[in-house]
Order: sequence, then structure tokens, then C-alpha cells
Amino acid sequence: MTQDMTKGKIMPMLIRFTIPLVLGNLFQLTYNAVDSIIVGHFIGKEALAAVGICNPVTTLVILFLNGLCMGASILIGTYYGAKDYDTLSRQISTTMISGSVFSVILTILSIGIAKSLLRLLQVDASILDMTTSYLRIIFVGLMFTFLYNFFSSTLRALGDSNSPLYFLIISAILNVFGDLFFIIVLKAGSNGCAVSTVISEALCCIFCIIYVQKKVPLLQLGKKWLIFDRSLLKRTIAYGWASAMQQATVQLGKIGVQAIVNTMGVSVAAAFTAVNRIDDFAYTPEQNIAHAMTALMAQNKGAKRNDRMREGFRCGLVLETIYGILIFIVCFVFARHLMMLFVKDEEVIGHGVTYLHLISIIYILPAITNGLQGFFRGIGDLKITLISSFVNMGLRVLVAAPLVLVWGFGIEALPFSYLAGWIGMLVAELPLLIHTYRESKITD
Repeated sequence: MTQDMTKGKIMPMLIRFTIPLVLGNLFQLTYNAVDSIIVGHFIGKEALAAVGICNPVTTLVILFLNGLCMGASILIGTYYGAKDYDTLSRQISTTMISGSVFSVILTILSIGIAKSLLRLLQVDASILDMTTSYLRIIFVGLMFTFLYNFFSSTLRALGDSNSPLYFLIISAILNVFGDLFFIIVLKAGSNGCAVSTVISEALCCIFCIIYVQKKVPLLQLGKKWLIFDRSLLKRTIAYGWASAMQQATVQLGKIGVQAIVNTMGVSVAAAFTAVNRIDDFAYTPEQNIAHAMTALMAQNKGAKRNDRMREGFRCGLVLETIYGILIFIVCFVFARHLMMLFVKDEEVIGHGVTYLHLISIIYILPAITNGLQGFFRGIGDLKITLISSFVNMGLRVLVAAPLVLVWGFGIEALPFSYLAGWIGMLVAELPLLIHTYRESKITD
């Protein structure tokens, strides 16, 4: 079930590896969209706003855990490419043990500070209790989130992007039916939506564990699952911390933008929830292409195949550019139709269409920056991804705040702030990319 990415034609390999990643995440995003559609149509815009407000907060925590898994997966891919199976098994078990302990601690802390955090985000008093309850239920499932992300990242590092797809499909289907049952049948409101999410994650995690123990020989570690290597932990933390901080930086920026959005009223907050779901669909394939680049480059770094690393980077950027152009056309032309999937309120639809017409024009920029991020992750230079992400999100907040709070712009301020962030990110990355090529990271 694994794949050696140190040989074979690179472009077809990247495409084959990327497609399951895209399909899997699209199924997950389909659930997120259906979640918002069901909430918006069967509960109301207050509940839709509550779910949207929680999204960047929960994503921050989840992506922090995912960042740790991603950092560890780079090491796993490198050891696999080098055929160092003893170190590989110790790396896998050490990551699983340390990550499980950390996720439990994070769950307790997150539940405790949920309401204070939402107050800090200027959540409207009329939906504060509803939002807090939803957020705390979601945090209960963090352990399941970590375990799934850990196994998925490990499988991808070993060249298997198909298996995680199957489990995401299962999770998405369970989530949709769970939403319908808890919200429509049991009338459980937004809390029912949160409970459905946790249950589907738990079941998906269980299925994933059973599968890897039966079908993936490299992950059939037996008692070796209990091996904890402190020396490997230090390196895992170095990689995982930089990756987690990069992921966290992105979400902190989104939370900062969300706090600004919250000052514009419930209708704009509801519209922003909907367009964020659409943005997720737009960005995900760009990110998946970058993840495929990372997996390929990490394995070839371990095998010392610098020629394949260079070609992998070039092919990845070609794919990113083609996709960026296609998604611009779709989101610009069908902006109103996409918004009508989420809500019937004309005011909310109008805000969303304004946002989508502006943001779609610049979708090519995140396509390129994602390709650069995939390159730097693949060669193990995670500090660059952290710095460039910090520049990106910092500029977003710094530009959005005066546009909205001082000059009184509406939702149209956000695409302009995103444009500033992506341009800043490119300015930060391009000199480092040139330096990396010249100095020896992937040159012979």
C-alpha cells in the first residue's frame, strides 16, 4: 500500500498522488458545506454565524495538531526514501505517543478557555452561549482528530494517498447523515451538528486504525508502538513545531480577520461563513498539490536524488498555475449560484457575491505560494514556511483592520487584505528560493 517516489515519471506520479488527496478533502469540505447548508436552512442565520465563528478557532487547534503530524511525516518520508526502516519505526511510534499525550492536554485547555476566547473575538452577545456550547463539543473530539491526521500523514509520507481518501469519504457520509438526524429529527440545533462531527471523527479514526494494522506491513509494529525515542522526539519537535506554528500562524490570521468581520453584523458574519466554505473548496487542491510535492521531495531527499527534486518542483508549479486559472473562472462566473447553495437571505447573498468576484481574480497567487511552501517543506526548511506565513497573515490583519474599522469598508475590504498578504508572502519567499537553489539545498 506504499509507493517508492524515488523512481518513475514525476508528472504522472504527482497527478496520481494529488487526485486522492483532492477527492478526500473535497468530501470533507462537502461535509463542511452541507453542515452550513443544513444549519442555515433548518436552524437560521444565527446558528450559521455561530458555526462560522467557531470554524477558524477549531481549525487553529486542529491544524496545530496537523502541523505536528506534517513535520513528523517529512522525517518519515526521508527515512523511508533512505530505506532506514529501524529508525522509521521508532519515528512513527514516538510521534504517536507524544502526539496523543499532547492532544489530551490541548483538549482540556481548549474547553476551559472557550468562552473567554469567544468574548475576545467580539462575538455578538445574542449568540455567545450557542457558540460556546458548539465549540466545547467540537474540542472533545481532538484526540480522534490527532490520531486520524497522524495515520493519514504517515501513509502519505509512505507514498499512499489513496487510503486516507476512503476514510475521509466514510467520515463525510457519516457526518451528513448525523447532521440530518440530530438537527432535523432530534431538533438538537447547532449542538447536534457538533455531536455529529465528533461521532463521525471517532468512527473514522477507529476504521483507520483497524485498516493500518491489517493492511500496511510497515505500520504493524506490535510492541514497537510503545517505543519512545527521546532523541527522535527532539528532531520531531524541531520539525513539527515549525510546521505547527506555520499552520497556527495561518489560523491566527484568519481569527484576526474573523474578529474584524464580527464587528460588521450577523449578516456579514453569515456571508463570510459561506464564502469561507467556498474558499476552502478553491484552496484545497492547491494545498494538495503542494502536499504531493512535499512527499515526493522528502523521499528523494532521503535517496539523495536532487535531479528529481528539481523536476518535482517544476512539475508542481505547472499544476498549481493551471488549477489557479481554472478556479478563478468557476468562482467568478458562478458566484451567485454558489452563495444560493448556503442561504436564501438576499442581503447575505449580496455580501458573498461581492467577496467572490474580487477574491477569485487573485486565486492564482495562493496557487503559486502553495507550490513554494510544498518545495520548502519537502527539503525540510520549515523556518521559511513559517516566516512567509507570518508575513502573509500579519499583512491580512494589518490591512483589513483600518479598511473596516477606520474607513468603513464592508466585506469587500477582505479580498484586498488577502491580496496584500499573498504579495508579501511572495516577496518573502522568492529571494529565499533563489538562495536555496544557489547554495546547495537541491543543486548537485
